[in-house]
Amino acid sequence: MNAAELPAALARYGPWLVFGNVLLQQLGMPLPVWPTLLVVGSLAAGWQQLGLALGAALAGAMLADRFWYLLGRRHGYKVLALLCRLSINPGSCVTQTEQRFARWGAPALLLAKFVPGFSAVAAPVAGLARMPVSHFTLAAASGATLWAGTALLLGWWLRDQVGQTLALLRTHGPLALLALAVALALWLGAKFWRRWLFLRWATMPHIEADALQAALASATPPRLLDLRGAAIAASDPITQAHAVEPSQLARQARDWPRDQAIVTLCACPQDASAINAAQQLLRLGFVHVRPLRGGYEAWRAAQERNDIAEDSAVGAG
Repeated sequence: MNAAELPAALARYGPWLVFGNVLLQQLGMPLPVWPTLLVVGSLAAGWQQLGLALGAALAGAMLADRFWYLLGRRHGYKVLALLCRLSINPGSCVTQTEQRFARWGAPALLLAKFVPGFSAVAAPVAGLARMPVSHFTLAAASGATLWAGTALLLGWWLRDQVGQTLALLRTHGPLALLALAVALALWLGAKFWRRWLFLRWATMPHIEADALQAALASATPPRLLDLRGAAIAASDPITQAHAVEPSQLARQARDWPRDQAIVTLCACPQDASAINAAQQLLRLGFVHVRPLRGGYEAWRAAQERNDIAEDSAVGAG
């Protein structure tokens, strides 16, 4: 196929291309979708072809969303941690998504696909939060329709400009590819720079889960702050912890003794939210603040070890 035949091929096989592109991108592949939707929308001959492309995008998005929803419902934080580790920026962890669900509920899914980072973890967080399947399906389908429909209609509305761009690519292909490669390199460089800055900033003393368990059983236990979203924390509460929303931390901590030991806990990779909260408390004048290394997963593993040890002691007695 030569460059001149490309528009005709895209117009003919557009819905299949849209389906595959959306499905792979929503499953986690780092593939841009909007360029495909814009081009396919610009080449549509009428509402019927636009409708076919929209149906293909909706089918791809819903297959991926249902897959992540079921994984989140079954495996919870393990799935979320995997998704967030695939992200270049570890600071954008699941806590922000949990907070959006706590604040907006199912309507958060309407705009999820427009927000980078939020789209990747919205479906598994909905599963972890035990959102009813019917509510999830309706909200996710509405959000996918709004997201894909916006791009397709924008492409159709700007079809002359998109056509000019395709013509420019056909005549200046190597130069356009070079510009695209430079733009991609700059974008990746900025992301990795932010990651390096975060890792440098996040270097601070942590507390291990076993040490925290022992401290909580002592005569002067630390104040344990649970920074998971309210909906997630309610589904699997930590009885010794105080649920805290990061945006309200300064107000809630106003009357706490500044010399009290405090431990922060989250459920995000590299303990991003726990470190954020610990740094904020240090700036407020607290002197004994530590994030829990490994977060919620480390806490749960230590709790299970303690339960096994107690059962063994009872059995031996």
